[in-house]
Amino acid sequence: MGNDLAAFAKQNGVKYFMISYTDLFGGQRAKLVPAQAIADMQKDGAGFAGFATWLDLTPAHPDMLAVPDPDSVIQLPWKREVAWVAANCIMDDKGVDQAPRNTLNRLIAEAASEGMHVKTGVEAEFFLISPDGKTISDEYDTASKPCYDQQAVMRRYDVIAEICDHMLALGWGAYQNDHEDANGQFEMNWAFDDALATADKHSFFKFMVKSIAEKHGLRATFMPKPFQGLTGNGCHAHISVWDKAGRTNVFADKSMELGLSAQGKHFLGGIMKHASALAAITNPTVNSYKRINAPRTISGATWAPNTVTWTGNNRTHMVRVPGPGRFELRLPDGAVNPYLLQAVIIAAGLDGIRSKADPGKRYDIDMYQQGHTVKGAPKLPLNLLDALREFDKDKSLKAALGEEFSSAYLKLKHQEWNSYASHFTQWERDHTLDI
Repeated sequence: MGNDLAAFAKQNGVKYFMISYTDLFGGQRAKLVPAQAIADMQKDGAGFAGFATWLDLTPAHPDMLAVPDPDSVIQLPWKREVAWVAANCIMDDKGVDQAPRNTLNRLIAEAASEGMHVKTGVEAEFFLISPDGKTISDEYDTASKPCYDQQAVMRRYDVIAEICDHMLALGWGAYQNDHEDANGQFEMNWAFDDALATADKHSFFKFMVKSIAEKHGLRATFMPKPFQGLTGNGCHAHISVWDKAGRTNVFADKSMELGLSAQGKHFLGGIMKHASALAAITNPTVNSYKRINAPRTISGATWAPNTVTWTGNNRTHMVRVPGPGRFELRLPDGAVNPYLLQAVIIAAGLDGIRSKADPGKRYDIDMYQQGHTVKGAPKLPLNLLDALREFDKDKSLKAALGEEFSSAYLKLKHQEWNSYASHFTQWERDHTLDI
């Protein structure tokens, strides 16, 4: 995109820039800056009070400056006078270590210093729902097995096609869209890319989907389990590692089991080794654990893992290897922070390569039917508190992500858990009032 945002504005008719950063809870924060002021903002950053967002800062901290990364700039296809640009957060002339994009950038640099170029793709599922959030938006979408329902996807053609047209215009390599396994649920796929580019696109995709849904009088949600009995929103990640130049897939080796090289196997070993702690990042909300520990849905399967196992081309496990040279992590959900998802994958994988971690036994069984026969494989956490405790115990993963980040994340997430635990519910009244 070049390095001069002012020139970008002039060439493309941009009147305003949204200088955006993502906080620890995945909230996207932005300032709307007129193009006439963008040159100064590109140099010095836009000022924010970090305490006012989900970062572990106080009102006494100095301004946090969000410095736009011009390589990330995207002109809004639905409002071309505005451009979105991801920013890196600094304070007192230093990077804010707990800021998610900064955390990811540091781990990408660490991988590069060891000759590794991580490439990923994500499958971000979402529901189109009523504006009040209480029901799915399509009253006719009632099938017990709604996945790939062609009538249902065509009833939402205007929304889905508009989003896909925008991805095509942006050069993302969009290649398929479908109605997913829950009533009212959709998935849209685009090409894999470098980890940072994927994180920026993932972040923008969520913003774009919500914006286009609102334009059509609907609401989009990436909430992990918005409706009881229906399949939840996953955000599966496809992972490969390439050489420093980004030309050769070092995970690919046709002579090895499933076409996964020794290095790929060790990277996978790191994911398996840290899986229970990983969940605190990949499944970051109270609601997340209603997806990964859900009973069978009306479609017949949850499509979410609850045990730390891996396999070949089999969707009932936490990790599957669908083809040579890559694997799919099926643990993350729709609430995952786009930058922390990529960061924790790299952190766990690098540790696996350094320690030559063994991913353990491969299982090819149907985990939904025969999971009870697996002995010794850890169960994924039952709730957010258990996940946070696992993350806190995992000293090497915390160190890899950075002590400042880990401390801030644990502090704020424990506060969130305590807020949930102290909340009175109708369930308590229904089950305790007459005891």
